[in-house]
Amino acid sequence: PMNSAHTVRIIAGRCKRSRLPVLQAPGLRPTPDRVRVTLFNWLGIDLSGWRCLDAFAGTGALGFEAASRGATQVILLETQAKVFQSLQHTQEKLALPQAQVVRQDALPYMSQAPSSSFEAVFLDPPFGAPHLQQQAVQAAIRLVVPGGFIYLESPQASSPSSLPEKLLLHRQARAGAVYFQLLKKAA
Repeated sequence: PMNSAHTVRIIAGRCKRSRLPVLQAPGLRPTPDRVRVTLFNWLGIDLSGWRCLDAFAGTGALGFEAASRGATQVILLETQAKVFQSLQHTQEKLALPQAQVVRQDALPYMSQAPSSSFEAVFLDPPFGAPHLQQQAVQAAIRLVVPGGFIYLESPQASSPSSLPEKLLLHRQARAGAVYFQLLKKAA
């Protein structure tokens, strides 16, 4: 049996209670269950018709949760081979055909994706890279539809005045050392 210390679980939807493995990999820091409970309470239980991008997928907890809740399309990006294979394995096990695991770097992918192609973009970049975080948020603005959401996990809080143009601070909370924000693109 999987050691539950090294798993996270899907909270709701078709794959409710399924466990996702957490590999020992550099920079892998899964979004805690209680943070995801809060995030998806903010977004809504049913994500039918949503297209979501999980840009730094890691365990895939955010992307697979969205797919479990009915998102039409979920793209999970991961660069580390071991983690990518684990995500593919999970996707097959959960039988979520609308979830697509892509082995690609978030920024190049986001710079090439068509604009307004997602209702939500999940950003959980490595914490030691504030520059990457800013670039990812900037890239995500173009990708979300007006009124769409960008979720950001970071080691510091966002102040509404520090946000790029077009983004509103919709909700923000903190869990331990992690701040998590739901940013909304102005309609």
